[in-house]
Amino acid sequence: MSVTRSEKRPFGLALRDRWNRLSRPAQWAWCVIIVVLLALLPILNPPIITTEPGTDFPISLFNASRYALIAIGLNVVVGQSGLLDLGYVGFFAVGAYVTALFTSPDSSINQHYPWLVCVPLAMGVTMFFGLILGAPTLRLRGDYLAIVTLGFGEIVRLLADNVPQLKGNIGFQDISGPPGTHNGKPIFQQTTDGKPFYWLTMGVIIVVLVLVGNLERSRVGRAWVAIREDEDAAETMGVPTFKFKLWAFVVGAAIGGLSGAIYAGQIGFVNNQKFDPVTSILFLAAVVLGGAGNKVGVIIGAFLISYIPDRFQSIAEYKYLIFGLALITLMIFRPQGILGARQRLLAYGRKAYSLVGGKPEQLDSGVGAFATDVKSGAMGTEL
Repeated sequence: MSVTRSEKRPFGLALRDRWNRLSRPAQWAWCVIIVVLLALLPILNPPIITTEPGTDFPISLFNASRYALIAIGLNVVVGQSGLLDLGYVGFFAVGAYVTALFTSPDSSINQHYPWLVCVPLAMGVTMFFGLILGAPTLRLRGDYLAIVTLGFGEIVRLLADNVPQLKGNIGFQDISGPPGTHNGKPIFQQTTDGKPFYWLTMGVIIVVLVLVGNLERSRVGRAWVAIREDEDAAETMGVPTFKFKLWAFVVGAAIGGLSGAIYAGQIGFVNNQKFDPVTSILFLAAVVLGGAGNKVGVIIGAFLISYIPDRFQSIAEYKYLIFGLALITLMIFRPQGILGARQRLLAYGRKAYSLVGGKPEQLDSGVGAFATDVKSGAMGTEL
C-alpha cells in the first residue's frame, strides 16, 4: 500500500496545518483556554512542574514570563529582521533605570511619578536610545553589527558604574510598583508575592503579541522578512531597508524598556549587577532555542532558559554549560530551533503549482532558484 504525502508529514507540521485550518474564532477560543490554564498555574501549583523547596513558584513563573516578554522584543530584531543584536540587555537596563530614577526616593531627581506614568516614559526613552544606536550603525551587517550592539550593552553597564547619579553597585531602593489595593493592602507586594506580577506580565505579553502580530502581517513585517532573507535582493526590489531596520530596532527597544520597567517595579531595587553581557546572551539563547521568527517558539525558549534552573536547583550552577550544549545540539539537528518560522509563500506556491498540472516535487529541483527568489521578496511567517 502506498503512503500518501500527508502521512509522511512530521507531527509538528501536521499539527500546524490543522491549526491554520481552524477558523479565527476557533483559534481565539483555544488561545483563551491556554491563557486561562497558564494563569491558574501559580494557584494550582502542579506537583510535576512546581519548583523545589526554597524557590518560590510564582516568582519563578514571573521571571519566565519576563524572559518571554524580552524574547518577543528581541525576536523582532533578530528573528523578523535578521539583525544580530548582542546588546539587547542595554535596552532592558535603560527601562529599569528610567523607572528607578523617576520613582525611587534614592534618586537625585526631586520630582517622582507613579509607576504607571514611568512605563510609557521608559518605553519612550528606550525607543530614543534605539534610534540613536540604530541611525549610525544599521548600515553595518553581520558580525560588525553584533560587535557594535555588544558595545552598546557594555556602555550602558559602564555608565551605571561611573555616573554618580546612577549609583553603581549601591543602586536604587524602594522603587514604586504598580498601583492597586485589596482590603487595604497593596496587591503588588514587591519580591513577596509573584502571582499579581505574573498575571500582569501575561496580560502585557498578550497585548504585545497582538500588536507585533499585526505588524508582521503588514507591509512592515513583509519588509522585515525580505531583509532577513536577502537584504541585497530586498533593496534591489525597492524596499527601503535602512528605514525598516531602524523600525525594528525602535520597536524592539520599546519592548525591552517595557520589560525593564516591569522588572524594576517587581524587585523594587536596581543596580548594575543584572545587566552584564552574559544576561544578554541568555536573552539571545532564548530566541535561538525557541526558533527565531516564531513568537510562540521564542516564548517556549524563554520559559526553558528561565524556568529550568529554578525547577532543578541541583543543576542551576551548571546552567550555562547545559544551555551551551543544548544550543550546539540544536544547531546540528534542528538549526531552525524548536519551532522555526514557516515559509508560507513557498508552501502555498507548491499547492498552486500542483493545481496547474505540475508536480510539487519539481519545485525542489527544476524551479528551486525561482522559489528562493520569491521567498526573499515577500514571505510571511507563522504566528
